Amino acid sequence: MKISYFWTSGTIITGWGSLGRIADEVKNLGATRILLVTDPVLLKTGLVDKVREALAPAGLETGLFSEVEPEPRLEVVAKCLQAVKDGGYDLLVAVGGGSSMDVAKASAVLVTNSGTIDDYIGVNLIPRPGLPVVAVPTTAGTGSEVTPIAILSDENEQLKKGVVSPYLLPRVAIVDPELTVTMPPHITAATGMDALTHAVEAYISVNATTITDSLALTAIKIISRYLRTAVANGEDREARENMAMASLLAGIAFANAGVGAVHALAYPLGAQFHVPHGVANAVLLPYVMESNLLGALPRFKEMALAMGERVEELSDRAAADKFIEAIKQLSTDVKIPLHLRELGVNAEAIPGMAEGAIKVTRLLANNPRKLTVDDIREIYERAF
Repeated sequence: MKISYFWTSGTIITGWGSLGRIADEVKNLGATRILLVTDPVLLKTGLVDKVREALAPAGLETGLFSEVEPEPRLEVVAKCLQAVKDGGYDLLVAVGGGSSMDVAKASAVLVTNSGTIDDYIGVNLIPRPGLPVVAVPTTAGTGSEVTPIAILSDENEQLKKGVVSPYLLPRVAIVDPELTVTMPPHITAATGMDALTHAVEAYISVNATTITDSLALTAIKIISRYLRTAVANGEDREARENMAMASLLAGIAFANAGVGAVHALAYPLGAQFHVPHGVANAVLLPYVMESNLLGALPRFKEMALAMGERVEELSDRAAADKFIEAIKQLSTDVKIPLHLRELGVNAEAIPGMAEGAIKVTRLLANNPRKLTVDDIREIYERAF
């Protein structure tokens, strides 16, 4: 057994109504001034006000930064950092999906570390801990509340880039499924497929461990059972609770085992065509798995079983095909497109996207099958 590390957030609070514990948590962290970090769309839903109300018993001054955007640019972090400094805040509460959490995490470490976030693109380059972050996800998919990762878009290079450091881990993650009830069906579908991608890629990662395997397979099983219901009836409490838990488990799994080629190939789609991250992952997932199956064939049968496929009597190879078919069927059922052309991607962009994806070496190193730029181009072409 090789040496491995296991990272996750300092405290994880789950359960319906768990947002009610946030005032105690920020007081325990010694906060005096809190900055809420969110996006303008979520601000209009009333969920941010709900978080403010839950924070009220702490009796602390609370400010607001609501300029987070989807697939946030590096410049958004700079704006948030300036808001933190101008207001003298000493704790950030991220409310929203992965974008809000990633901006808050990146901004928090820049308060105590010199330079800009560009200086820390890569792995373990941040020298000192930042301000504490409390993450409050309002979607069930990104898992950013339990990862040491922040993903940001570089418009100049038309590529998404990652900052990885244990100092990015939130001090507290509050996963309250009640906050996901108002998620519209298309976001429920996209974030749910994002969580499935996290679990699948963690399970077949070359860095998978016994711990991450257990988390990933459980997440696959839960998502396969409950995502359709959550999309069809957002008020189904059992479905929302299970999807929130599955997203959390998948997040912890990939925070430690890593993700692979699906995410690497999705980065150019987000940066160049502004395809939502979960949708990009969902569309690419079956096609990347077709390439990956020979690199981890027995694991594909285990994932097929976790998805509820009757493959006990099948060969590993035949079971792998069933698994890929099951992914496509799940995407179809929750109305996720199956092809890149349905997302506004043009065929002429494929060679450039392949050149961009091959540069994402941090993720491709986790993949069970080593890919060349030609392999990546062929995957894009099959997905087109």
